[in-house]
Amino acid sequence: MANRPGSRRAIEKTQRGIIYAILIVVSVIWLFPFVYLIFQSLFKVPVSKNFFPGAGNWTFDNYINLFTNDAYPFLKWWLNTFIIAVFTSLLQTVFVLMTAYALSRLKFNGRQGLMKLMLILGMFPGFLGMLVIFYILELLGLNTSIFSLILVYVASSAMSYYIAKGFFDTVSKSLDEAVLIDGGTKNTVFWKVILPLSKPIIIYTILVSFTGPWGDFMFGRYIVTAGSIPASGWTVAVGLQLLTTKAGNLEYGLFCAGAVMVSIPITALFFWLQRYYVEGIAGGAVKG
Repeated sequence: MANRPGSRRAIEKTQRGIIYAILIVVSVIWLFPFVYLIFQSLFKVPVSKNFFPGAGNWTFDNYINLFTNDAYPFLKWWLNTFIIAVFTSLLQTVFVLMTAYALSRLKFNGRQGLMKLMLILGMFPGFLGMLVIFYILELLGLNTSIFSLILVYVASSAMSYYIAKGFFDTVSKSLDEAVLIDGGTKNTVFWKVILPLSKPIIIYTILVSFTGPWGDFMFGRYIVTAGSIPASGWTVAVGLQLLTTKAGNLEYGLFCAGAVMVSIPITALFFWLQRYYVEGIAGGAVKG
């Protein structure tokens, strides 16, 4: 009986050690492609079968060529994608938060049916409607442009309301009642009370809205490059794909260097705002 606490601690340490070992193995597997990508971008040769560059093979030529080679306007691709992602994230955040607030606070006929309909529609992949979207944009004269991509990304943003709604459900409704008693309106409640208390979910929504356009290839390839728009108007995902297919020439080193440069903004954002990202997910993961 006297050894039972010690035995329990030993069991807990063993279980914790097994969990840590599993997490380490999973982390190594998850990080391996990223480490491989970085090392491949530092090779002199176009494609190498080695994991680590050997002596004399280290170089930053791929990164230099990425920004100086006129055949690959990487900086313009990067800026195009950045502009699209920034405007999309701002507009999507506004629409998502306003929709979530309305569904969380306002009671109206058909509310439950509307929520279920948006959840069902959100289950279908967006690329199923690419052909229809393209023809609609063509009829409006908006195809093959950066603006058309922003419009496509923002158009269905309200259907991503559920995480934000779950967060708003956790905010006490007595705050709304206090503002309304003092003569405020629903707009006053939303803009001056709810939003200042919703920093985690705002940042979470901005991050999610930013990462979607930043890494999207299918809509960028199908819409922006469908016409005669020059390569300087492409997004970075479409441009990087060019490096692996143009004239059968595999520019693998440039591709890896470009992939590293593309990952830097997203990585920096998540490291900087990860605390709010986690709080936003946790706060929104409630049953509403």
